[in-house]
Amino acid sequence: MSGSPIWHPFTQHGLAEEIPLVARAEDALLHGDDGRQWIDAISSWWVTTHGHCHPRIMAAIAEQAGRLDQLIFAGWTHEPAEQLAAELVGMMPASLTRVFFSDSGSTSVEVALKMALGYWANRGEERHRIVVMEHSYHGDTIGAMSVGHRGVFNRTYAPLLFDVATVPFPHADAVQVTYDALEAACSAGAAAFIVEPLVLGSGGMLVYPPAVLAELRRICAAHGTLFIADEVMTGWGRTGTLLACEQAGIVPDLLCLSKGLTGGSVPLAVTLATEPIYAAHLSPDRAKMFFHSSSYTANPLACAAAAANLAVWREEPVAERVADLAARQSARIVALPGVENPRTCGTIAAAEVPGGEGYLATLAPRLSAFARDHGVLLRPLGNTVYVMPPYCITEAQLDRVYEVMAEGIAQLD
Repeated sequence: MSGSPIWHPFTQHGLAEEIPLVARAEDALLHGDDGRQWIDAISSWWVTTHGHCHPRIMAAIAEQAGRLDQLIFAGWTHEPAEQLAAELVGMMPASLTRVFFSDSGSTSVEVALKMALGYWANRGEERHRIVVMEHSYHGDTIGAMSVGHRGVFNRTYAPLLFDVATVPFPHADAVQVTYDALEAACSAGAAAFIVEPLVLGSGGMLVYPPAVLAELRRICAAHGTLFIADEVMTGWGRTGTLLACEQAGIVPDLLCLSKGLTGGSVPLAVTLATEPIYAAHLSPDRAKMFFHSSSYTANPLACAAAAANLAVWREEPVAERVADLAARQSARIVALPGVENPRTCGTIAAAEVPGGEGYLATLAPRLSAFARDHGVLLRPLGNTVYVMPPYCITEAQLDRVYEVMAEGIAQLD
């Protein structure tokens, strides 16, 4: 064995690509141990909202660390979790009354799927089918992979995945096909429909309008099919509003949140549920309890970080920062040379580079390496380039990101 023993995620170590060592970070900048620095143009995998090492969030973690570090959450509780749950219920749509803690976006999806199936089972109704959208991605655990797009991400693990019904992505010229497919699946007694609202992230930053999301919700409601909104990536301002669902005027039955929940500082996730879903598991019969947990459910340090993040949202002009960044992104992506189909949704900007398709397109690692060598962290999705920075990124930093993107795309020819 040579070099580091670490096996990195979504990394082909056989390519021997450079893996920089980052020593510290502040706002939108990452600082290497060798003196180099990079503008974090993707919020370190879409998690960092207000900027790295936000003083208020860091202080909350440090203060909590001196009081309580960890506690079993099965039958026990602590103040950071109680405070956070109450504040989340107050901030989210009124019908989402119950908060279940977990530790990652994938896990929050697993929780939502299990809650949906448990809801029908405890009511004595035979509904087992999950409906998903083409090109979706919901995580890398078994249930989350099962409801994601089948392809290079999960082909090796196909024997482990359960069967689902799939509706086409709602392309503008064929949206009725999507509606008809969902109508058919729901009419057949589907248990739940899970979707990424407005933007399919890992599927290529595919964007669809709020009116479509509203119609998908209406179809599910008409048939009693539970609606699961996976806002792990789209939540916390990424699409321009606190939740993407707001723009469609809808409320899901189950809502998955993670990534920006702690401002991106430490791992934490929640699945919010309506009262009927909670009530279906409420019984003197222990066999009807919700069978899910992890050792670090509602870790006090993470809950303290999330509570501080909610305070930032309440007390700082975050909505104004989001709107400003969204406008700056929109102006820049349409002017980016050498790309096709430029698009934005809130603070997310994306486009395609001609000459290679699919997640394994060779331009992705080439452009990532070029950007890394020129002081920018980018991670294209195949031939889809995108920018999703922290809301604190400066005008000069954003200019530099797009300059490097343009230079990198030009040298691909």
